[in-house]
Amino acid sequence: MIAFVSGPVAALAPTTAVIEVGGIGMALQCTPQTLAGLRLGQEARLATSLVVREDSLTLYGFADDDERQVFELLQTASGVGPRLAQAMLATHSPDALRLAVSTGDEKALTAVSGIGKKGAQKLLLELKDRLGAPVGAHIDQQGAAAPHAAGWRDQLQAALIGLGYASREAEEAVSAVAPQAEAAVAEGTAPPVPQLLRAALQTLNRAR
Repeated sequence: MIAFVSGPVAALAPTTAVIEVGGIGMALQCTPQTLAGLRLGQEARLATSLVVREDSLTLYGFADDDERQVFELLQTASGVGPRLAQAMLATHSPDALRLAVSTGDEKALTAVSGIGKKGAQKLLLELKDRLGAPVGAHIDQQGAAAPHAAGWRDQLQAALIGLGYASREAEEAVSAVAPQAEAAVAEGTAPPVPQLLRAALQTLNRAR
């Protein structure tokens, strides 16, 4: 198993980072939050999880070991594959997921793209004794799970700058997708950062 990779960031894409390790470029599937912390040419160390399929080998990258552990635990639930597990971590921090499961917060899970009400109820039952209790302080004043996407503007802008766009371009793209994020907040859900990133990139491509 590849536990982590370390080296300079060779390339960045909306869902992928390439880390150069010993002259070899390792492509890692990452959440927008993880990508936002990377910069081209700078050294990076990402925890990893290798997913083996009959027709593919996919390496997923994480900011730390805790995210990697939660990613793997989520997949022990029926119906949860690596893509859905990654989507859950793109929406909520590891501790926010632990809190949501431990308190039976169905709404927090349905905020994740691809999880409906019945799916959330099933996940709450299956994961209750697997994720454990929160280990940090990712709780808001009302005691609810604090979504990983709470600072969606900063995350989105950092991700776009990391992809090579100028600060002004990134700011304009973030403003363009703000109504989508605000609509999600109005409904009481976390802004879907991965979808917002794709929408922002489409806006930038049209402008060029």
